[in-house]
Amino acid sequence: MSNRREFIGTGLTALAGLTLLPAINSFANIDNSYQRTAFAKPKLRFAIASDIHYGQQGTPYQENTENLIKWLNADHAKNHLDMVIINGDLVHNRPDLLPEIKTKYFDRLNVPYHTIPGNHDFADAAIWKKVFSYEDKYTVEHGDVTFVLANTADTKGTYVNPDNAFIKASLDKFAGKKLVFAILHIPPIKWVKEDGFLDSPETVELLHSYPNVKAAFHGHDHLLDGVRYTGNKFPHFFDSHIGGDWGTAYRGYRIVEVDDNYGVYTYQVNASQNPLLNSDRF
Repeated sequence: MSNRREFIGTGLTALAGLTLLPAINSFANIDNSYQRTAFAKPKLRFAIASDIHYGQQGTPYQENTENLIKWLNADHAKNHLDMVIINGDLVHNRPDLLPEIKTKYFDRLNVPYHTIPGNHDFADAAIWKKVFSYEDKYTVEHGDVTFVLANTADTKGTYVNPDNAFIKASLDKFAGKKLVFAILHIPPIKWVKEDGFLDSPETVELLHSYPNVKAAFHGHDHLLDGVRYTGNKFPHFFDSHIGGDWGTAYRGYRIVEVDDNYGVYTYQVNASQNPLLNSDRF
């Protein structure tokens, strides 16, 4: 597996714990088991995965996608998932494959799922609505927890700022909710020069301006599986990758749990059970 980026800038936490609401960012054990310390049973538990790159030549994309469905259904059977979010790059430069990945794979998930485009999906609102019956920006409510999802690329794969007017209207609408999470495939800030991320200070300011917006979740960079921060410790979580020809040595997804007091616990699952989590080549 190739490594597209030779350096990951400062601000990344992959293995260390952190406090968020409170929340913990950590890895599950090699067999994906773990011990809940914050609470016995969450009121909301969801998985977030990204970067399947279905259709990328030279990669086992069918096997990777099949594994994702197997892993998530097994997780649901063992611990219960309320929903799954697939955060961009479902396909690899082939929007014509979106109906196939939906019907052949996603529709076999045993839990509700939600998707959002990435830069390799080459999709806009019309394409997304035709395949998934909703547009490329929308909200999902789960009781007092709300998700705001927005596209960060166009039909040519160019990075574009999310629709900030939509984000603001959504955050205004849900200002009374206990928790709001933002789902954006491409992060809205360049932490270091080498980052292939967006530079959208307006988006960052919006995320910082509403006290109930507690975290953002991103895909896009297959090497990132931890958390970076903006402002006064606002967390942006990553979830490694499922497919593609570069990234972390393992393939996995992130679990997020919300307790009765709206505390959040999150950890990264090493779903392929490859114990090699960090490596360097000189």
